[in-house]
Amino acid sequence: MSVQASDGYHAPRSISATRTDTAIEDIPQSVSVIPAQVLEDLDVARIDAALDFAGGVVRGNDFGGLQISSYNVRGFSTGEIYRNGFPANRGTSASPDSASIERVEVLKGPSSGLYGRSDPGGLVNIVTKRPQQDAFTNVRLSAGSWDRYRSALDINHPLNARGTVLTRLNLAVEDNGSFREYVKQQRQVIAPSLTWHINDKTQIQVDAEIVRNDSTYDRGITPVNGNIKGMSIRRFLGEPNDGMSRNNNQSLQAALIHQLGQNWKVRLGHQNWHGHLRSKAAENRQPAGPDFDVIQRRRRDRDFEWHGNMTHLDFIGSFTLAGMSHQLLLGIEHEDYSSSSDFFHSNYDPNYSLNIYNPVYGAPKPPIASHTSSLSTTEIWGFNIQDQVQITERLRAQLGLRFEDYKLEGYNRITGAINTPQKKDATTPRLGFVYEILPELNVFASASKSFKPNGVDELGNSRKPQEGVGYEIGTKFGLFDGRLGATFGLFHITKENVLTSNPDYPASSIVQQIPIGEQRSEGFDMQIAGSLTRSLRLIAAYAYIDAEVSKSNTPSLPVGRDLQGIPRHSGSLMGVYQIQTTVLKGSEIGASVNYVGERPTGTDVNRLIVSDYLTAGLFLRYRPNANISIGLNVNNLFDKQYYDKFHSTTWIVPAAPRNFSLNISLRL
Repeated sequence: MSVQASDGYHAPRSISATRTDTAIEDIPQSVSVIPAQVLEDLDVARIDAALDFAGGVVRGNDFGGLQISSYNVRGFSTGEIYRNGFPANRGTSASPDSASIERVEVLKGPSSGLYGRSDPGGLVNIVTKRPQQDAFTNVRLSAGSWDRYRSALDINHPLNARGTVLTRLNLAVEDNGSFREYVKQQRQVIAPSLTWHINDKTQIQVDAEIVRNDSTYDRGITPVNGNIKGMSIRRFLGEPNDGMSRNNNQSLQAALIHQLGQNWKVRLGHQNWHGHLRSKAAENRQPAGPDFDVIQRRRRDRDFEWHGNMTHLDFIGSFTLAGMSHQLLLGIEHEDYSSSSDFFHSNYDPNYSLNIYNPVYGAPKPPIASHTSSLSTTEIWGFNIQDQVQITERLRAQLGLRFEDYKLEGYNRITGAINTPQKKDATTPRLGFVYEILPELNVFASASKSFKPNGVDELGNSRKPQEGVGYEIGTKFGLFDGRLGATFGLFHITKENVLTSNPDYPASSIVQQIPIGEQRSEGFDMQIAGSLTRSLRLIAAYAYIDAEVSKSNTPSLPVGRDLQGIPRHSGSLMGVYQIQTTVLKGSEIGASVNYVGERPTGTDVNRLIVSDYLTAGLFLRYRPNANISIGLNVNNLFDKQYYDKFHSTTWIVPAAPRNFSLNISLRL
């Protein structure tokens, strides 16, 4: 996948929503784009902070900092992260690094009609940096609070005088401390890419990425007698002598693109990926009465490994039929994925407990009480058809249909038991229309479906997959000669076959969960991005989301209960002013604010409301000349204590207090 680079904050086109290079105003779906300029202005190495500006996206669980965070998109949790149209979230993959990111595109609503199994709220696709015609070398160095250091190198170089073979190499090295006691992280990234124009009709694109991520397994803090603020945000509840967990990931993507005549082309793409996670950690319960000063802990060791291959074959062509212009996409996809898991854990041991006010670490590790070892495989065949139709001069339609056949198998390496293979197929349609009211104003409407496997139950029987249906109406417009773009969307999404507790368990059945639950989310979200003037650029987002349980047989999660982790209101705004005259010409000053409303977690039995928060940031960038910039970022300007991620009511992740980072960028 490739698409033109963004101009500042404005991105007029998208490739993620259609797998074709399409103007965003012609796509009957909300698509939020966060260009690399936003990542640079925020001075961040991960995409979490950038996704705050997508509208309707809030942070979820990140598995103790070891993997890609899950996100809540339009009310539903998702871990669906793609990289150039290929999955980046299979296994326990490390969080994406900003070094090679050109832009992040968020597709709102069900996207199974194009991408297959996914959650109905939406998905995230990362578009990486591609080689350019002109040679350049960029160096970026940054240092921040709590001994955080990062170096990044971006080298672009044509290999021949004609510019038919282009290469680019992105490197990054991190060594980060934390405001949290004993918590640290180290990371190394290598991301080479190549474009070879074999002739006028044929080109090859190759992208690779190797990430080595060593980090402390850190679940955060836990409420004390129902009070989140009962414990210091700096308190580490793990075991320092466990060392750092290692998460190694590598992927290789290759694409062959060939022009078939004037109006048709074929695109053959392949991804191979592999990852390995090794981790030793102590995990805690909540403190219990009567004093609430001691938490019980247990030992948990993990050894996970995953490997996969995916191949796309697309035929893309344009033609005229019955007086209407068509752009047709015909695609076939095959994925072969395997995952190996060895999981060791002890019982909660009183001798391994920790006093949360006066912790003494280094207690002997409790003995392993349980070991699970499994191997699972997934094979998928998918078939796509999509037609983008120009019905009249002002009316466009997008019709899509995907048929997917998948097979899931599991093997218990402890008992030797082989689960009954789960063989299923799914058909997911999507339909949308865009009508141009004015050259600068379009309205759109769409309907689409999603599905996601629910695995097998304790007896090895296949469960019905989760199925989602989404409806959306909205508007897209451009202002100031197209420098500023905006999307507003009203949506209603339902997810069926959500796993709920089996009412017959444990009395008459060993099946613990059955797919009969239902969830519903509806609301409004928006994104505005671009330039108001030559000097002022901005990006803003807002969402109102009403997400609740709409069908349940679980008393602790009754119908009408708000879904976990979803704020009713969230919004963000960042503006940057660039000086155009005087000796400070090219220098910039920027400010940002981010608001997330209160979010519920847990069930009626153990329910907790995580408070809302409003944070602010500030940055300054001085450019003595066109090749040098020196920047200062201040994050959490007013030193707000807040919590941005959590997993149930036990593990709450506190956000960083006020902190600083200084960066220097050089163009050589």
